[in-house]
Formats: sequence, structure tokens, C-alpha cells
Amino acid sequence: MLHPLFSTLIQRPDLVMNHVSAYAALFNQEARVASAQLIKRSVAWALAGVCGCVFVVLAGIALMLGFLNNQFHWILVIVPGTALLMTALALANARQALPAEHFPELKAQIESDARALRMVA
Repeated sequence: MLHPLFSTLIQRPDLVMNHVSAYAALFNQEARVASAQLIKRSVAWALAGVCGCVFVVLAGIALMLGFLNNQFHWILVIVPGTALLMTALALANARQALPAEHFPELKAQIESDARALRMVA
């Protein structure tokens, strides 16, 4: 007498292939979500770096212009301050925690299938 899994493989290989393709589709969907999160975080870190460099350059130029003209203008604070604000926002976005568990639906499906196989055996 064959195990029910083997008899299913022999009698209905199309069911097994459908099940495997569903696993592949689920993995593909969850991998897209995870990669989108990583790409978003990478872009935020890159933007924070660029905005930080722009802030340093603009702050240096504003400082030189302030000393050269020996006058204070609010625009010399606002322009580098805008770059600093954008840096802070990008850093806050980049430092958001990623989900602790990756591929939760795939893991749940594998456990469900394992439970079903244990019940059949």
C-alpha cells in the first residue's frame, strides 16, 4: 500500500503541479513586497545622504556670504534649513523598522500543508 502522497502523485500529477505553482506565485508576491520595502529604504538612505551633503554645502555658502556682507538675512538660514529638514525627513523614513517576519503567508501555508500531511499519515 502506497502512502497517500505517492498515490496522489501517480494518479493526479496536475494537482501537485498546481500546488507547486501556487507556492511559486505566493513566494513571488511576498518577495515583491519585501524587495519594494528594501528599495524604498535604500532610496530614503540615498536621499538622506544627498540632502545632508547639500545642507553642508549650502550652510557653508550661507556662512561665507554672511561674513562677506557682514549682514544677517533670513534667506541665509531658510535655504540650508530646508535642506536640513529634508535630510531629517529622509532619515526618519529610512530608519523605520522593517517587518520582523518575512514571508509570513508562505510560512503559514507550508505549516498548514505539513499539518495536513501529518493527519493523512
